[in-house]
Amino acid sequence: MNDNAVPEPDNLALSRKEDFKAFAESPRRSRPDLLTRKQLKSLGAQARADYDRQRRKWHANIGPVKTPQLAELHEDLWDIVDSNEQDGDKAKGAVAVDAFPGLGKTTSVLAFARDFHQREIEESGPFTSQGHERIPVCRVGLTGNTGMKDLNRAMLEFFGHPGQGRGTTAQFGRRVLDCVLSCDVRLVVLDDLHFLKWGQKSGIEVSNHLKWIANEFPVTLLMVGVELAEKGLFGEGTNGRDTALAQTGRRTTRLGLRPFTIDAEAGRREWRQMLLALEQRVVLTDKHPGMLADDLSDYLFARSTGHIGSLMTLINRGCQRAVRTGAERLDQELMDRVKNDEASEAARLELQAALEKKRLTSRPRSRGRRAA
Repeated sequence: MNDNAVPEPDNLALSRKEDFKAFAESPRRSRPDLLTRKQLKSLGAQARADYDRQRRKWHANIGPVKTPQLAELHEDLWDIVDSNEQDGDKAKGAVAVDAFPGLGKTTSVLAFARDFHQREIEESGPFTSQGHERIPVCRVGLTGNTGMKDLNRAMLEFFGHPGQGRGTTAQFGRRVLDCVLSCDVRLVVLDDLHFLKWGQKSGIEVSNHLKWIANEFPVTLLMVGVELAEKGLFGEGTNGRDTALAQTGRRTTRLGLRPFTIDAEAGRREWRQMLLALEQRVVLTDKHPGMLADDLSDYLFARSTGHIGSLMTLINRGCQRAVRTGAERLDQELMDRVKNDEASEAARLELQAALEKKRLTSRPRSRGRRAA
């Protein structure tokens, strides 16, 4: 394997610094040209296969879309990260993005981490004053069995440290601190924090370890998970086990992501703007203005229940079927054959009935512009 080779965008493991660097610094994907039916038919077999492959990749990576929810989260994150410019002798505030599945937590946080990486490299250069590689962001994914030693090892694995194989918890921790200081890390992202068993020993250990990171590392700690409040991350508690989490809660700002809603005009306008943005990104020969935002607005809201993750999955899969079958457009007949995640399908029926009976609508009173 060539160590200097740049990983392909669809073959990245963001738990390694080389891959995260490639993710953060690679140019954005270019949207394939939108061909007419005549142009599509004129393609030779190989050219058509190449074009359809480009569209497969494009539709599978059609996001993230800068929704109001994403913009709000990023503004809050910039406030917190930029306010954490205190000297190293002061503990920095942490952040927890705590929201239900399907609302785009990880996607939104990764988009922010990418922007932060780019800003730090642009402002300070790719190398530190000591000549080390500058790595502004360290990103680690947690599992259900993560303890202190596992967390330290995962961070060492991110840096590719040769000492990741053997050592005590404390030794691993000191090596991580050396990596963070040497590489000028400023943001540590811990994803899937909900996998920890907070009421058990490993959860208390990791909570104490998070306090140590906040105290000793000159970084902003950005945690991502589901129902973190319910698991006790922010709670003061009344007994010894809960109190061990109290300091983390005092230093942590909780941020969320809201779903799309259609019970008020502002929410309906946000939903329409989301669909218009997706229309512009879809590369299907027979797409037309209003294909999503007018023709399928209620239908897509019912199928996704306002969760952007479910919506993006549905659009991606619908586009794949439209290309593969030659339909080259999205309509209800095609979309009815496309399967979506179980949570959305389970919640769909009651919402769909209300929309069909006109008790509810996703369409704003003023439709605004159509998609290009």
